[in-house]
Amino acid sequence: MERIPILRMGKVLLVTIQVDMHDQLAVTLQDDLTSKIVETGARGVLIDISSLEVVDSFIGRILGNIATMSRVLDAQTVVVGMQPAVAITLVELGMSLPGIRTALNVEKGMALLQASMEADDAELEVPDASLED
Repeated sequence: MERIPILRMGKVLLVTIQVDMHDQLAVTLQDDLTSKIVETGARGVLIDISSLEVVDSFIGRILGNIATMSRVLDAQTVVVGMQPAVAITLVELGMSLPGIRTALNVEKGMALLQASMEADDAELEVPDASLED
């Protein structure tokens, strides 16, 4: 069975789609990615779709599902490298891809994830004023 590799870089999982996505491969990626988030405790998912020239409504929906499932598992999703034709198609299909943030390239996507994870960590570290005397 064909699979898309998922690489771990610290607290981020990196997915680079280098092949044409078909429906079964997209579902397999969704399953593999959610399992990998749980297994590694990843806080971010970066999906590079720069090689995709066409995205249909099913693939768009799967990307949205991945972002939603990742969020439920305490990880954020950033999609990078979207081709103009793909963006136009998604808009024409009326797909807003809720929960997915985008960046132009991997470097900007990683920076966005890092900043977001640091902001989340800072929120958790706010001292409780009621404990001070």
